[in-house]
Order: sequence, then C-alpha cells, then structure tokens
Amino acid sequence: MIVCKSPAELEKMRAANQLVAQVLEELAALVAPGVTTADLDAAAEARVRAAGAEPAFKGYRGYPATLCASVNEQVVHGIPNRTALASGDIVSLDMGVKLNGYYGDSAVTIPVGRIAPEAEQLLRVTQDALAAGIAAVRVGARVSDIGHAVQKFVEAHGYSVVREFVGHGIGAQLHEEPQVPNYGPPGRGPRLAEGMTLAIEPMVNVGKPAVKVLADGWTAVTVDGSLSAHFEHTVAVTADGPWILTDISKPSLHRASA
Repeated sequence: MIVCKSPAELEKMRAANQLVAQVLEELAALVAPGVTTADLDAAAEARVRAAGAEPAFKGYRGYPATLCASVNEQVVHGIPNRTALASGDIVSLDMGVKLNGYYGDSAVTIPVGRIAPEAEQLLRVTQDALAAGIAAVRVGARVSDIGHAVQKFVEAHGYSVVREFVGHGIGAQLHEEPQVPNYGPPGRGPRLAEGMTLAIEPMVNVGKPAVKVLADGWTAVTVDGSLSAHFEHTVAVTADGPWILTDISKPSLHRASA
C-alpha cells in the first residue's frame, strides 16, 4: 500500500530529512586521507543521537552501523571499518534517521583528496542522473518515469545503472511502497499522487551493471571491479512539483521546479 502524507506529516518528514542532510554535510567535511569509515560512523551516530533522533540503519535486519560507507568499487551497504581512506578514493555515505516517528534517508559520494578525472566525471554524472530522476516527479506521472529518466541520462554518458538495488517509498517506515527502480521504460507502475514520498537513489557503475554481495552479507561490489557512485534524495510529490526534503541549500522550504 502506498501511503500519501498530510502536510503536517510532510513537515515532520522534512525535519528528519534535514537532519540527515546536515549530518552528511558535516561528514563530507571530515572525509580526508587517513580518516577511517569507522571514524565517520562514530561521528554520525553521535550527531544523530545528540539531535534526539535514532539511526535508522543500525540494527535494521541486523546491520551493525549507523552509516553505510562504500569505497571505490563498493556499490552500497559497505560496513564501516578501520581501513584508512586514501587520496584518490571515492566513498559513498548513505544514512537514515528516525525523528518523531518519521524517517529521513539520503546518500552522497565524496572524493578523498584529489581524485582522477574519470572518478570526477562519474560523480558528476551520478548526481546529475539523480536530478534528472527528480525532474520526472510530478502529479500524474508514473513511478517508472523516474527510473527511465535516470537510465537514459546515465547510459548517454557511457555508464551503467545497477539493477539489483532500487529506491523506495519512505515515511513512518524506512522502506515503504512503491519500489523506485533506476531503469526501465516510462509510463508504467503506480501514478504519482500528491503526498507520496520517495527515496530516489541512482547507483551508477563505470563498467557493467552486475554486482555481487560479499561474504559479510551486506557489502555489494561491482563484479568487474569498476568504480561505483551513489547519490540519494528523499522527495515529496506536490502540486507544485518535487519537494526535495533533503535539500539544505536554502534555509526555507525549497520546492524544486517541475
């Protein structure tokens, strides 16, 4: 069942998502050669709990950390560890919180020191693919219009979209209906209605789309060892177009143009 949120519920969701975005911004400033993803995880959990929120991922289906921190060929769900980040790495930081009964969820991929031009291009394309998917969000559109926009943009730049992991509805639960794939033909799936809230999250590989999960049961990596990037926003469907709840670029309510 797809749950459409009231204006009051959307404001609660915005608060949760603004916290996620603020913490990720703080973590991005900490990313540097020599820092470990375990350091970032500890900082994230401390910040979330200090804000009166709960880490959404820690304990979820047994996941052991606040952050998912995925380095280089790791696509998603990397478990933080004590391995130091090195200049030239890229690290995806994916985090969720629960605040006042509602969830926020967002992800960014951050360069570590100076990265190769090819890695810079991957990050740009993935972030722009997310923007393309969000631009497809409007009342009356179909869920598959989002994934189609992402896939079309990514493949036009010579990269591939991961199939095994998808975006999702979000609200009083971390994962709600509908699923939001990052690929496929347009015009399919449920119609977007005012009050729907979606976590849109392209995962883009330099090489082929295939991934596999490592022995830890969580960390997904590209089968061919190519770099992967991941960006995510939580977005509300409104009559005025998409409202990016994880956007902290403006201090007031920010609704993106349709």
